[in-house]
Amino acid sequence: MTSTARRSGILIPLFSAPSSGSWGIGDIGDIESLSRWLAGAGQHILQLLPLNEMAPGHQSPYSAMSAMAIDPIYIDVAVVPEFIANGGEASLDESDRASLAEARGAVHVAYAAVRRVKHHALCAAFERFVEHEWGTGSARAAALRTYVEQESWWLIDYALFRALHEQQSGRAWTEWPEALRQRDPGALAAATQDLTRDILFYQYLQWTAGTQWKAARAAAAANGVALFGDLPFMVDLHSADVWADQGHFRLDRSVGVPPDAFSATGQDWGMPAYHWESLAASDYTWLRSRARRSAALYDGYRVDHLVGFFRTYTRPRHHDGQEPGFSPVRQIEQLHLGEQVLRIFREPGSEIIAEDLGIVPNFVRASLTVLGVPGYRVFRWEADWDEQTKVLKAFRDPLHYPAVSVATSGTHDTEPLISWWEATATTAEKTAVAAVGSVQQLAGRLDILTAPFVPSVRDLFLELLFASASNILLLPVQDVFGWDDRINEPATVGEKNWTYRLPWPVDALGDQDVARERQAALRAWSEKYGRL
Repeated sequence: MTSTARRSGILIPLFSAPSSGSWGIGDIGDIESLSRWLAGAGQHILQLLPLNEMAPGHQSPYSAMSAMAIDPIYIDVAVVPEFIANGGEASLDESDRASLAEARGAVHVAYAAVRRVKHHALCAAFERFVEHEWGTGSARAAALRTYVEQESWWLIDYALFRALHEQQSGRAWTEWPEALRQRDPGALAAATQDLTRDILFYQYLQWTAGTQWKAARAAAAANGVALFGDLPFMVDLHSADVWADQGHFRLDRSVGVPPDAFSATGQDWGMPAYHWESLAASDYTWLRSRARRSAALYDGYRVDHLVGFFRTYTRPRHHDGQEPGFSPVRQIEQLHLGEQVLRIFREPGSEIIAEDLGIVPNFVRASLTVLGVPGYRVFRWEADWDEQTKVLKAFRDPLHYPAVSVATSGTHDTEPLISWWEATATTAEKTAVAAVGSVQQLAGRLDILTAPFVPSVRDLFLELLFASASNILLLPVQDVFGWDDRINEPATVGEKNWTYRLPWPVDALGDQDVARERQAALRAWSEKYGRL
């Protein structure tokens, strides 16, 4: 499904948007406050990063131990009925109260502290649920049973995997006893019986998260805001999906990208590659399941690393004479695969957009045009270069972007606009920006080469993108305000990656003069350029 409506929205990772009552991280319950502020700003899309359960020890939302499960770290613990019945925050012991204070007081998301205190609180809530609800066959127990039945197509394997993960002391499934590793039916049946209570716990967490998510999505819709997700290209080797469907993955090769603008040596993400032949033989059942789950959670979603679904760049895990390379190898096969995958993602009726950035063959973008799938137009990368000298000739005017596209100032991977303009952009690039026709019209007598970035140049860039011909406009929240904070720095592993938090609680945005001013400006641009 491709909408022709002109809309705009903001990219805000959920972890970045805690409220005054949150536990140091934005959670599902905070979507209501966030969508209310967006609605006041005339914005119709909240673009989130993946919410899949992160791999042990990771804080990257693109390293998931499940392609289906919501990470329990996003559960709004304060409204869980059993937690309330236990006494709420007063029921936390001294150590957990210290962890909660640490999480709330941290400048960045303190994942370890957040995960620790939420896990303890949810464990206690589950114990109460088993005693007072499950054991008595209450209405809440019946609701959980119904949820498990409805979601069994992914939940059964996931909950068993998580229970085994704990039983095996957090070891990767590739290190489990052979019978479990190879999914021997007898071993799985025995484990299911032995770990009944643990399995129920992980089902309880997903039911809780799913119930809260349904309410949050309804609240966003009531504010006229669509929730857009982000479908990661791969899942972690140690994931429920790879363990349950080992034949669909190449365990001997890891996925990454060849050398590009982000890394001179390329990137090796360490995740297993798809076994495309096996997936095709199963009629892509697992990818259809991902599409079904994404459609159930989101109004639309971004397909991460789109080019990987046309051709996947992999490296051998072991030095066995194999070479890095693309799969499939031939362009005709790549084209057939990519278009097949995109059709699968659209099958449940989802609106999809495609992250077609980096080194992307021309035939991939041509394919998006044929299929009517919006790709990205990042202003600073939409330029014409002299093929011989590699000298910048001109930036493309956003007024000429294709309607079926996503205009933006950047992504979660790029440096914020202010950092690019003030520290990275060359004089030639700045001069080329100033020469763009619509820039000159909007600038009037303003000399953007000497004007301060905030507010003059910042607002010129924003209005330029609102005026663009792209039907969809998505702006990173940092660029809306002109901040230099980064969400992530690609090809690096750092403690600050994926930890960015807004400077104010999302339920207090209406109390901040700067946030109110930005809200009014966004709404005015949305109205002026037909995005309301």
